[in-house]
Order: sequence, then structure tokens, then C-alpha cells
Amino acid sequence: MTTVPVLHMPDEPTGRAARWLAGVLDGRSLDTVLTEDDGVVPWLWTRWRSLASAGMSEAAFEQIVLAYRREIWLWLAGERTWVQCCSGLIGRISRRLAGHEHAGA
Repeated sequence: MTTVPVLHMPDEPTGRAARWLAGVLDGRSLDTVLTEDDGVVPWLWTRWRSLASAGMSEAAFEQIVLAYRREIWLWLAGERTWVQCCSGLIGRISRRLAGHEHAGA
């Protein structure tokens, strides 16, 4: 049985967030901004590498983040705080891992 890791909330990436928002406002798709080499997905993955030891692949993580894109957009646009956005994503990831753990039991 794999233990679901406790994910910490990283400090808000304010400089990166400004660049990510500018990218979308300049016409790049949100999905591209989320998944490109210096996007949200790789940035978070480097902080939550413990997910790999819990059985989550980077591709599965990317799909969870993409499914959460609306909330990430609201954070980038200033309609959500980082704490609201990130804590919701952490909850979603934890539920997916816990569900996967129960499915394998």
C-alpha cells in the first residue's frame, strides 16, 4: 500500500505568475502556458516530486492540473488567492491518490 504524501504549499510564484498571465493575454493558450517547459505543471512537479514515489506519473499529474485550469486561470487573473488555488489543487491530487490507493486494495 502506497502512502499518500502530504504536499506542502509552495510560496506563491508571483514573478512567474505575471509571465504566465502575460503569455495568455498575448494570445497563447492557457494549456500551453500550463504545460510548457517553464509552465505551471513543471514548476509544481519539481516541488511535489514525492508524488512519483506515491505512484503518480508526471503525465497523470499534468492531466489533474489541466482539469483544474479554470481555478488556475482565476488565480492568474486575480480572482482567487494563491492559497485558495493551491490548496484546492492539493486536495484534488490527494483525493485522486487516495482513490487510486483504495482501488488497488
